[in-house]
Amino acid sequence: MSKKEIYLIRHGETDYNKRGIVQGSGIDADLNETGRNQAEAFHTKYGDIQFQKVYTSALVRTHQTVEKFIKKGIPHDILPELNEISWGEKEGQEPTTEDNAYYAHLTKSWSEGNINLKPTGGESPVEVADRLKVGLKKIIENSEEKLILVAMHGRAMRVLLSHISNLPISDMDTFPHQNTCLYKLEYCYAKDAFEILSRNDVSHLE
Repeated sequence: MSKKEIYLIRHGETDYNKRGIVQGSGIDADLNETGRNQAEAFHTKYGDIQFQKVYTSALVRTHQTVEKFIKKGIPHDILPELNEISWGEKEGQEPTTEDNAYYAHLTKSWSEGNINLKPTGGESPVEVADRLKVGLKKIIENSEEKLILVAMHGRAMRVLLSHISNLPISDMDTFPHQNTCLYKLEYCYAKDAFEILSRNDVSHLE
């Protein structure tokens, strides 16, 4: 049976991550020194793997995380559908106590099933899932690619992993993630189904 193996990673750390500030899709931040070191560590461990394609979101932090793979000449496709969730009008702002309470309420509501709720000026998890499905379809349709690397974002990864696991989006927080964590996936064309082979692997950072 024809299968595709997918190395799915979250981008490396940015200063916004370090400071606990939401970036979402509206802040196009560079990796910080820690993030660059994480990307280097990932490449050190996985750099010999013969990926046939690298997919990233449209945001530079994903490009920088897999830059060394791209510089080897591996074809690179940018899919804006893989962008992080839009957190709306408060993206990039130092959070206040009220902001933190607001985000806590938002994520709790999502976990309780209110997945159409969106931050002011931002996206709901359902809207994120809809565009991720478009991006995923583009990846799967390239059936000649059997081994690929995909770099994206934490919240969007959680939504995507829920979708491919046939779980409700409200279960997305059951998928932990750290910067440059690896989820190894296998897609079977005959069954039109995914299997998660490894989860939140950060052994390259040890």
